[in-house]
Amino acid sequence: MIENIVRPTRVVAGSWVEVIASNLDYHRATFLWKCAGLTEAQLRQRSVPPSSLNLLDLMRHLQGVERYWLQHRLAGTTPRFFPYLTSTTADGDEWFDESDPTPAKDVYADYLSACDDSRAVFTHATENVARLEPNPEFGATDVRFILTHVIEEYARHIGHADLLRQSLDGQTGE
Repeated sequence: MIENIVRPTRVVAGSWVEVIASNLDYHRATFLWKCAGLTEAQLRQRSVPPSSLNLLDLMRHLQGVERYWLQHRLAGTTPRFFPYLTSTTADGDEWFDESDPTPAKDVYADYLSACDDSRAVFTHATENVARLEPNPEFGATDVRFILTHVIEEYARHIGHADLLRQSLDGQTGE
């Protein structure tokens, strides 16, 4: 399903927005690299207890990060969210339901679509990085915060993906 992922070279000297955009693409590719070559069953395999996390759950979550933070909060669009099954946690948070039957190939296509949609609005949405955006979780945030928060989401979940992948087949890597 997911094969031949090539991580792009990151911009290490350029405008702040160019550096962030290249890092986002690098992190997107790194996440997909962690999922490459796995079967549907492996993508759905749960991690070591007590966690019930799997790579497919992370992929569903990251499409939500793309749509909520980059498309809705940053660009002010009304993104189209795929109708995944969700459940409410004991804390009242909404999370993807483990029993969601959506095939991995469809989750993958949805994730790629979310990334493409984010790229399409990125340049215009980042023209004024000091612009303040209201946010119910953090209060008024500027564009720089939103972008670094998305990088934070990717960095955290790529770490989870590292551990999940190693538990599946022993593969490790940067």
